[in-house]
Amino acid sequence: MRKFSEALYLVTITLWVGGLWTIGYLVAPMLFSSLGDRQLAGMIAGKLFGLIGWVGLGCATYLLIFLVARFGARFFQSAAFWLVLLMALMAIASQFGIQPLMAQLKADALPREVMESVLRDRFATWHGISSILYLMQSLLGLWLVVWTTRGLK
Repeated sequence: MRKFSEALYLVTITLWVGGLWTIGYLVAPMLFSSLGDRQLAGMIAGKLFGLIGWVGLGCATYLLIFLVARFGARFFQSAAFWLVLLMALMAIASQFGIQPLMAQLKADALPREVMESVLRDRFATWHGISSILYLMQSLLGLWLVVWTTRGLK
């Protein structure tokens, strides 16, 4: 059973971190460069970012449970635990704080496009904060992958 839980640990990291990098740095830029409609590209990208946010929260739940079970009372000494916890907190902030705020700004701008409204600057600020948070989460994920390849510590 231990082999299965360790394999699932590795698959879960792969799913979460791979999804972050694929959506954020391959798919989203491709949408904006390929689709002629920036509003449509933004809508699709937003849905994908929301999806990977939920995937991340599910993955974080398993990873944290695995690490606590693996290390017992010493889980707080594990770098992997702190990396996963930080990534989870960033996903929570994005899913339940920033994303709903940005959606509300879009709704408040109707019938205009948010980037053509008086809310443009607020939206751009929150979009920038969201992008920085996503980059930090992606880099922490990369660190988690590297750390994990050194062995479960």
